[in-house]
Amino acid sequence: MSSAEWKAKCEAEWGLQGAPIPDSLNWESVFEAKPFGRNFLRNPCPYGLSKDSPPPEPELRDTPSRGPPPSQPEGDFSDWTTSNDVLPYDSSCIPQGAVVCQLPRYSWFSTEQVVDLKAEGLWEELLDEFQPKIVIQDCYEESQLHDSIYQLHVKLLGSDKSTVISEYSINPTEDRSNYSHTWKEVSHVFSGYGAGESPLTQCPPR
Repeated sequence: MSSAEWKAKCEAEWGLQGAPIPDSLNWESVFEAKPFGRNFLRNPCPYGLSKDSPPPEPELRDTPSRGPPPSQPEGDFSDWTTSNDVLPYDSSCIPQGAVVCQLPRYSWFSTEQVVDLKAEGLWEELLDEFQPKIVIQDCYEESQLHDSIYQLHVKLLGSDKSTVISEYSINPTEDRSNYSHTWKEVSHVFSGYGAGESPLTQCPPR
């Protein structure tokens, strides 16, 4: 198809009437990127699991493993920057003079990525004037480990990668008395975020 035909196909597919649609764009690439109405997280399932299937059952060992648990979960973390912070011990409940042989070790595992929205198929004039919806979707496994096991922070950044155009944060609290061992979905849609210079989406530690 010609560039004009690809452009017309994009207009019809996503209802872009009234949106700035310059002829200089590679409309075939835009159509293949499908930048509207989809999750902009790259590699959204780094643990190799899908919310379409139930979470795996915990592995019960005949004998307890020696040493602390692994500090980083297994998976393919391409497109993500990862970090692991060991949390300090809480010894406030240990009576004075008590001898403790071993305390559990907890850590906070974080993943972060920066998504270039222009590389994902959007373009500068569209972001500044038409301001399409920018969708972020994630999920996590319900747990009885702690009241707070998951956080999500998302920022829309300017092209300088530091100016914050809009942001969203969520830190859900677990109801450990009503545990059901399921996936919990988290999502946010940015809209009406105002003009900026080709914003990027940053997904800091979660």
